[in-house]
Amino acid sequence: MDPLEILDKLGSQEPYRRFLGLKVLKIGVGYALVEREITEECLNIHGTTHGGLLFSVVDEAFELASNSHGTVAVALSMTVTFFRATGKGNVIRAEATEINRTKRTATYQIQVTDENQNLVAICQALVYRKEEPLPERGP
Repeated sequence: MDPLEILDKLGSQEPYRRFLGLKVLKIGVGYALVEREITEECLNIHGTTHGGLLFSVVDEAFELASNSHGTVAVALSMTVTFFRATGKGNVIRAEATEINRTKRTATYQIQVTDENQNLVAICQALVYRKEEPLPERGP
């Protein structure tokens, strides 16, 4: 089976993605685009999008992009910088792009924008690339 098909199947079975209501718009080799509409349940004590939810959207895009080569990739480091708050009614999109890949590691940039293409956050992330292939069955 094609690695992107395996990844799409695994991702669609992921309990956390379903729990959070994340929508995967596109998966490509070294690339992923994920979005989430911000609802009341996504807000923090200030009435803005909870950082943990935004991080989860970023992490989902990162996970998909970094595992798109058909081998298991696991996070080593993620650094997020927040620029703009979002809130109820906004739609945030995390777009992960592979910047550099070696046999053992790969670096990704993930940009988060809102529905008006305003930059909300950026993330630089690093994975360790294992030699094992993606499993064909999910959790």
